[in-house]
Amino acid sequence: MSAPPAWETFHTSIQGVNKARNQDRCLVQGTGSARDPLILTVADGHGSASYPRSHVGAHYATDLFANRAREFVTSVADRDRAGWRGRLRDYARIGLPERLVRDWQGEVLRHWERDPTPDEDPKSPGPILRLYGSTLIGAVLTPDLFVAWQLGDGELTVVDGDGEVRLPLAPVRAELGDETASLCMRNAWRSVRVHWEPLPDPARAPRLVALSTDGLSKSFVSDEGFTEFAAGLHRRLSERGVPGVAEDIPRWLAEASRHSGDDTTLVLARRAGGRPATDEGAGEPADAEDGGAGEPAVARDEGADESRDDAAEGPGSGPVDPRIPYCEERERP
Repeated sequence: MSAPPAWETFHTSIQGVNKARNQDRCLVQGTGSARDPLILTVADGHGSASYPRSHVGAHYATDLFANRAREFVTSVADRDRAGWRGRLRDYARIGLPERLVRDWQGEVLRHWERDPTPDEDPKSPGPILRLYGSTLIGAVLTPDLFVAWQLGDGELTVVDGDGEVRLPLAPVRAELGDETASLCMRNAWRSVRVHWEPLPDPARAPRLVALSTDGLSKSFVSDEGFTEFAAGLHRRLSERGVPGVAEDIPRWLAEASRHSGDDTTLVLARRAGGRPATDEGAGEPADAEDGGAGEPAVARDEGADESRDDAAEGPGSGPVDPRIPYCEERERP
């Protein structure tokens, strides 16, 4: 008889009510065992007229992250050499982001070369990359190591064994309006935030890891509302397991999308055999109107404008590939 999976997983994406197409992408691979680590990733294409191919950019982002994450996992397993953990940490913080960004930019330039269109006629690589702009969040979980990367908005949410909710990759400075970092930025790897967490004690390892695009968090009136949603989701998963809430989550995300106006994507992994909840009903997702359990809270601005005209081509030297000057993050006036 085979052993049960180390993690239960779920992922789904809901198209925004104000969107012509869903620009989000998500992917889950692996079980979380030593031989088959768990890989989670979500990407949010910027959308709007300035980014007409961002759904393609998001697709490349998730696929390329999965490929690089598998290589990273192979390095995790190679522990015969002295100092392996320090070198691996350095690669996680610098090497992997650099390779991932360059891979993505190369792929979208090749896509443009294969499929240019008359109404999209940029004269240099920077504007081409802008057409595909996307954010990215990715995580790798092994039995004794948890590493995550984030570029741009969205949330990496972790619930620990004691029920505490934390956002380890939340930016030090909150992004303003529709400003966000992007894979199409020049030197985008410098804006990648990295979470490195060894797991020497399984009892203290995260019970829930969730990746979500900002269409979910923006549906709440406050950061505390999003945190309460995550805590309530953890409690329900502890009580019923992933199969017990699999039909409810798309409904919650659809309600969130109705409030935020944005595509809303959630990827989650719950550690199998987690501790049961102790305070039944506490922190459950609350209904925006009547306080009932299971729904997203009141939106900040229903149907909010989701265009992101925050990335523009900028001066300066690019990476090794001379075709790629990138686009830059800037604050909108």
